[in-house]
Amino acid sequence: MTTHCTSQRQRRMVDSVCGGPAAVRMTVLLLVGSCHSSHGFGSMVTTTNHPIWNRGTAQPLSTTTSISTTPTGRRHGGSFASWPNVKPSSTTTTTITSTTTSMQAVPVAAAATATTVSTSTLFTTIQRSLHGNPTFVLSTLLLLSTFGITLEQKTTLGKALSAPLATMGLSLIIANVGILPFVSPLYTNVINQYLVPLAVPMLLYDSNLRRVFSDTGSLLLAFVVGAFSTIVGTLIAFPLLPLHALGPNVGWRVACALAARHIGGAINFVAVADTLQISGTVVSAAIAADNIVVAFYFGFLFYISKAGPVTTTTTNNSPETKEDEGEKDISTTTTTTVTATTSEDTGLGGLDSSPITLETLGASITVSSCLVTMGGMLTKWLFPGVSSLPLTSVLTVVAATLFPQFFVHIRTAGSALGILFIQLFFAASGAAGSIPLVLKSAPSLFAFCTLQIGIHFLTLLAVGKGLCKLPSRELYLA
Repeated sequence: MTTHCTSQRQRRMVDSVCGGPAAVRMTVLLLVGSCHSSHGFGSMVTTTNHPIWNRGTAQPLSTTTSISTTPTGRRHGGSFASWPNVKPSSTTTTTITSTTTSMQAVPVAAAATATTVSTSTLFTTIQRSLHGNPTFVLSTLLLLSTFGITLEQKTTLGKALSAPLATMGLSLIIANVGILPFVSPLYTNVINQYLVPLAVPMLLYDSNLRRVFSDTGSLLLAFVVGAFSTIVGTLIAFPLLPLHALGPNVGWRVACALAARHIGGAINFVAVADTLQISGTVVSAAIAADNIVVAFYFGFLFYISKAGPVTTTTTNNSPETKEDEGEKDISTTTTTTVTATTSEDTGLGGLDSSPITLETLGASITVSSCLVTMGGMLTKWLFPGVSSLPLTSVLTVVAATLFPQFFVHIRTAGSALGILFIQLFFAASGAAGSIPLVLKSAPSLFAFCTLQIGIHFLTLLAVGKGLCKLPSRELYLA
């Protein structure tokens, strides 16, 4: 039977050389073997290869050396009694670990890996610090919003894209490369919760219904027919293309937001998207797809307006002559309308000149805040659980109709602030989007928008020209 040596002298000798150089430990092992022989034992030193971990470098670079001592009889007056628990013909085995100190340098590949990990950790630390800084996020969103407006006003490409789409596209790219966070309290707790509700009334300061009824004439009826046609197009297109690719219970929200945009412009889209809580990724994809379809639709309107008859033999005062003259000038008129639509989104074109001063800026945002407060209180009282934006919009239109002179004075400043706030909404929506998800959902949105606008156009002609006998010029403008 093999047992562990209990000699205190051997233990002290082994402990004193543990972890020392291999040559020294081997010398000690030989001395230990000689000590065994002096007590009447034959010694045998054997070496077996077992991996032992180097404590300094954590590498298996050692061997295990074993010394086996076998009692052979009494020598030099020694006695077996001096060795506890050892009997004649028994074998006592002492196992000592011999560790070879590694003199190898750290491999080059390991050093390169450590450098890469260190750089990645540094980048992650900086990224988290910037993403958690609300000032950095707000500054970036303001930069993108302003750049989108400037791009639209100064370049042909910007005019083709529109400021909202340019801003959303840039913020989408910047967020997906890691500069902006996908989720930030600034998006939901500041922009969506406070700035968007403030923007809605400021963009409606020009909604004087008295002037609308007195100045528009038959254009108002054409607008009603156009709005009705948009609703019909949405109701028919959605069952055919229910937009399942956007996720469960999302398609109908996007359809409503797009219908609102086609009727009342970008501010309607923002209000409906915020009310129905549409995600930033879906908003980005919807705006991109709809802008492409609308651009082709306007081009189609230009083409059919130029292809229409431009001469007639009837008298100058006849309705036919007036309609044909309208057909002749539809290209210029539609171009003006497109420009006005763009100005509605990002500029101040079309408004009467009124100065932007500290007084008008302060008054416009103060009045907007009061209207938002009143709309919120009335909504909680009359329609609890519903968004306050619809009722706030109604209050703004009523106020602009009752006090037109006051709102004319502040509408330019209000429009400037409102457009900036809406641009921030589009920037935040783009930053919250994912490029793979946008590309995945864009085809279905493109198909839906095409079908929606196609049905809108057919209904517009059937109802407006067939039933209401409205001029084609006014229907195209609708």
